[in-house]
Amino acid sequence: MATKKVEIPEWTFEFHGHKCPAMPIGYRAGLTAMKKLGVEKASNKELYLFCENGPAHAAACFLDGVMAATGCTYGKGLVEKLNYGKNAIVLVDLKSKQAVRVSTRPGFFEQALNSEFVKLRKQKVEPKDIKPELVMPLIENVKQLDEEVLFSVSELFEKEVQLPKGTFDWHHCSKCNEIVFDNQSKIIDGQRVCIPCSEN
Repeated sequence: MATKKVEIPEWTFEFHGHKCPAMPIGYRAGLTAMKKLGVEKASNKELYLFCENGPAHAAACFLDGVMAATGCTYGKGLVEKLNYGKNAIVLVDLKSKQAVRVSTRPGFFEQALNSEFVKLRKQKVEPKDIKPELVMPLIENVKQLDEEVLFSVSELFEKEVQLPKGTFDWHHCSKCNEIVFDNQSKIIDGQRVCIPCSEN
């Protein structure tokens, strides 16, 4: 089932570091979640992302695509990685407290995981070393498939997220003299120290 082709910006591949199908799947998952919520990409702290994938599996690149699409990044403190080993996200609109879960459909995902690309990855061939003629058709497929083929999308549900309070207050660590922000420092014997120095 084909739909209007969804473009995956070239900068997302440059940001990710190589061309693979998992990152574009994540990009499309982010777009799908935002569409369901009726929101735009986060420029500040409008959205929060729970990503269910893990640190070391065949589709971990998925998260880079989701971050690129939604603007929920680690630098803005808007991503929580749950390490469930699933290609799924929960995206929360922090203003309305509405959330949606988007997961990769098993049928599509199983087909992707049985591709020649993944077979080569199992043999420890790095993505950048896999021939474009094996990679590009997979990426084109992700661009062209209808989102209902790619994803299961939940109904909206309520989810409250408490963001940690930010700070502009800082001190020099009394041991190493590097600058440490107050909310990540400790006071030991009346002196403010950074976490690494507090453990030595």
